[in-house]
Amino acid sequence: MTAASKELRSKTQPRRGLRRVEAAIYVGVSPTKFDDWVKRRVMPQPKRQDDVAVWDVRALDLAFEALPDQNQGDAASAWD
Repeated sequence: MTAASKELRSKTQPRRGLRRVEAAIYVGVSPTKFDDWVKRRVMPQPKRQDDVAVWDVRALDLAFEALPDQNQGDAASAWD
């Protein structure tokens, strides 16, 4: 396997754990907002080993699904 093939595989292979910036991108917010959500327990705490913080994709999915949907008919949408 060539170096280019290995690099492409590492970038495209599905992963269970994501680093902080990747986790923020995954849920669609900035790293700063993600940090706030983690602090407020809106998003899960990371798993830690050897001073490395990694967020579990499955836990992120559950936390994201628990976020409230915007209610129809309430305040005007930001898109209005």
